[in-house]
Amino acid sequence: MSTPADDDSGSTRRIDTDTKAVVGRTRISGIWVSAIIATLLLVLLLIFIVQNMESVTVRFLGMSWGVPLGVAMLFSALAGALLVALPGGARVLQLRRRIRRGSARH
Repeated sequence: MSTPADDDSGSTRRIDTDTKAVVGRTRISGIWVSAIIATLLLVLLLIFIVQNMESVTVRFLGMSWGVPLGVAMLFSALAGALLVALPGGARVLQLRRRIRRGSARH
């Protein structure tokens, strides 16, 4: 369907109202999708922890304490993620410094 529209010259031109504008991905839409995925993962994690509530004894560096199995597994996964993320983050910072020093020389 077309609708008439006036321009500055006084002539009438047609604007096609049937075509839909295609909007690309935006940062907000990416954040929205990420938030939904994170929420779903948190729900699955909560279900996992609730289903694994048997108490286990954890021993570390001479200390021992009782925690639910799901929580103990969560802590170990987080510790593993940190062990991977810390060297990676240090490398990113090292490369950024090298880039800044290189661009400051030119």
